Amino acid sequence: MIGDKMRFDFHTHTVFSDGELIPSELVRRAIVLEHKAIAITDHADASNYKELIEKTILAKEELKKYWDIEVIVGVELTHIPPKSIPKMAKKAKDLGAEIVVVHGETVVEPVEEGTNYYASISEDVDILAHPGFIDDETAQNVKENGIFLEITSRRGHSLTNGYVLSVARKFDIPTLINTDTHAPEDLIDVEFAKKVGLGCGMSKKELENTLLHYPKELLKRIK
Repeated sequence: MIGDKMRFDFHTHTVFSDGELIPSELVRRAIVLEHKAIAITDHADASNYKELIEKTILAKEELKKYWDIEVIVGVELTHIPPKSIPKMAKKAKDLGAEIVVVHGETVVEPVEEGTNYYASISEDVDILAHPGFIDDETAQNVKENGIFLEITSRRGHSLTNGYVLSVARKFDIPTLINTDTHAPEDLIDVEFAKKVGLGCGMSKKELENTLLHYPKELLKRIK
C-alpha cells in the first residue's frame, strides 16, 4: 500500500499558544517518528499572528541547518469572527506564513457558525481543520479554492471523521491526516496514521493518497 514510512503532519502547537513543547523539541520528536515534514500552526488571531510567524521563522531557519526535516511556518486561525477569516489569512500569508489552517466547526467546541463557510471562500486558507458537519455549499467552495480537509487523530475532534470523509469523497476534496498535537504523546507515526484513516472508512487507495500523495501536493504549493 505505502512503500515507505514517510509521515507528514500539518497541524501542531507549541508553547507559543497552548502546546507543551518548544519548537525544537516538537521537531526532534517528529524526526524520531520518521516525519519528513511538520507544520507549526499555533493558535492565532489579530493580537498574536505576527509574533507567532516571526518566532516560527526563527526556529525554522536555525533547525534547517542541522536536521533533515521540512519545518513549515503556519498559523491556525482559531475562534476568530468568521467574516474576518479571509482578511486574516491574507495578512498571515503576506507576513510569511507558508500555510494557514482554520479551526473548523468541531462538534466539541463552541466555534461560531459560519467559520467553515468563510474559510472556504478564502484563497489564502490551505487546510480546514476538524470541520465537523460541513455542508455542501461550503464543501464546493473548499474544492474550488484548493483547500484540504483534515481527518484528525485528536480526541473529540475525530468524532466526525467519517462524515468529513464522506463529504471529501462526494466533492473529490483532498484529505490530510493531522494530529493537532499539543503534547508529546499526541504525535503519531505512519502506522498509527493508517489506523486513523482506516478507522473512518478509507479505502487503501484513499489512505495512500491521504498519507503520501496529498501531502506532497501541499508541499509543492508551499515551495
